[in-house]
Amino acid sequence: MLDKAIVLDLYFIIIAMTETTKPWFKKYEPNVPYSLNYEEVPLFKILEESSIKYPNKTAITFYNYSITYEELLKKVESLKTALYDLGIRKGDRVALMLPNTPHYIISYFAVLKLGAIVVQMNPLYSKSEIEFILKDSTPKALITLDLFLDKILQIKDNVPTKIFIIGRIKEFLNFPLNFLYSLKTIFSKTPPIPSNFHVFSSLLYTNPKIIDVQINPKEDIAVLQYTGGTTGKPKGAMLTHFNLYSNVKQLIAWTTNIDYGNERTLIVIPLFHVYGMTVGMNYTIAVGGNIVLLPKFNLEEVIETIEKHKITNFPGVPAIYNAINNYKDIDKHNLTSIKLCLSGAAPLPIQVKQQFEKVTGAKLIEGYGLSEASPVTHANPIYGENREGSIGLPLPDTDAKIVDLETGEELPPGKEGELIIKGPQVMKGYWSNEEETKQTLKDGWLFTGDIAKMDEDGYFYIIDRKKDMIIVHGFNVYPRNVEEVLYKHPKIKEAAVVGIKKPEIADEIVKAYVVVKEGETLTKDELLNYLKEHLTYYEVPSEIEFTNEIPKSLIGKPLRRVLREKDSS
Repeated sequence: MLDKAIVLDLYFIIIAMTETTKPWFKKYEPNVPYSLNYEEVPLFKILEESSIKYPNKTAITFYNYSITYEELLKKVESLKTALYDLGIRKGDRVALMLPNTPHYIISYFAVLKLGAIVVQMNPLYSKSEIEFILKDSTPKALITLDLFLDKILQIKDNVPTKIFIIGRIKEFLNFPLNFLYSLKTIFSKTPPIPSNFHVFSSLLYTNPKIIDVQINPKEDIAVLQYTGGTTGKPKGAMLTHFNLYSNVKQLIAWTTNIDYGNERTLIVIPLFHVYGMTVGMNYTIAVGGNIVLLPKFNLEEVIETIEKHKITNFPGVPAIYNAINNYKDIDKHNLTSIKLCLSGAAPLPIQVKQQFEKVTGAKLIEGYGLSEASPVTHANPIYGENREGSIGLPLPDTDAKIVDLETGEELPPGKEGELIIKGPQVMKGYWSNEEETKQTLKDGWLFTGDIAKMDEDGYFYIIDRKKDMIIVHGFNVYPRNVEEVLYKHPKIKEAAVVGIKKPEIADEIVKAYVVVKEGETLTKDELLNYLKEHLTYYEVPSEIEFTNEIPKSLIGKPLRRVLREKDSS
């Protein structure tokens, strides 16, 4: 038997060896571990544990309605039993086509407790997009709101789904809001719920019963998270219970100032997006916090909600923080309750970060993730060194490296190549798509498709999407670099840069779309002179178009694809 002193020596040798192989460890905050112990438990364990620790704490706030953790678990158990009675079994898919309302959170955990699989769906999908997802994932049931019933009625006979559950927003509103909402729906064109459909609120009256379901967290899929489809048809990333549970634990370890049971998280980013689901909902439930839901982004409503509920956590996207920065009466509001904002889904311009921190006093840190990784893989330290322009350091147990685009060989610090990632949060693969899985997952590594670099200290920097890179006279031009310069111009509110193919020339040209701040004027010549001072000649846009807005996804990511299509039409 080994002597304890020898064991300790071996332990510290292993730790020292690990530190030398991972440059980012020396930049971790003191309380952040390099590695974690993960229980192999189903994801819904986070809700069960918080309902025991914080039964009377508010779990969900939705306008003038609130639900405690004890009440939330009871509703989840009732819906779980109702779904079971409707024939939902382990491995079946259940599509959630819901905005940020309590229906989503209750449905999500009810499905997981049955061992079934949540299929994430954007309620604003077109009819053709809805059909594609339902045909690809073949869910037995779909849960949505009466607001979207018209679209469902038009496609229900074309899809394999046969069980439809319809909720109403007024089910989670108190007087007078529920009364006012009822009046609104009476005068709207919302069709009546068909008799063969099920009403969400009625299912919540089901008496819970014990249903024995055995879940293998590392193998069993919890969520099918469809990618945005920016480069083709959406693909369903298979995220296991262990993937999602691990990512929550990694985020908790990274957040060194958690006030368990008392955090208040404003979630206006969509829960059907992997970012809102993990960083907003799952993280907050795991720490016993209060989820304050807003179904859509309204700038004044967001600011009022932050003040009223004294929000402490505010995950968002750069477009949201930029909108707050530019709000005309922002100096009349107190947003200093916010401690932490994790920005994701799109690159965070340095100017936006600096201005938001000045306005609120909060820490706004840039992170990085993708649907295929549950989603978070990198984040800047909250109280440690926060390098602007960087997505930060890999989270505990997350390995990352930069590889050559052609050979796949690992590149040294400072060199640009493709970012690849390995960790417990990396997906199982794509649903019913072995070919795409083989191209994206190789020897346990997730190939992100993002061009990046790492510095000597292990901070990573996203240069751009591999598919967004523009070739000009044989030189690589990265839209993000040009956009950073545009955002620094004092008269510019928003900007997006794309490569445009012109039939008369072999290369693409760089085109910038620019939104000027209210009350400001800016000419093309003035802007070109500015750009020529700050960019290499081949990076300077050949075309500039002033516009009223930049098209964005519902999560707030600039849609370069839409801009390219606009120019090619």
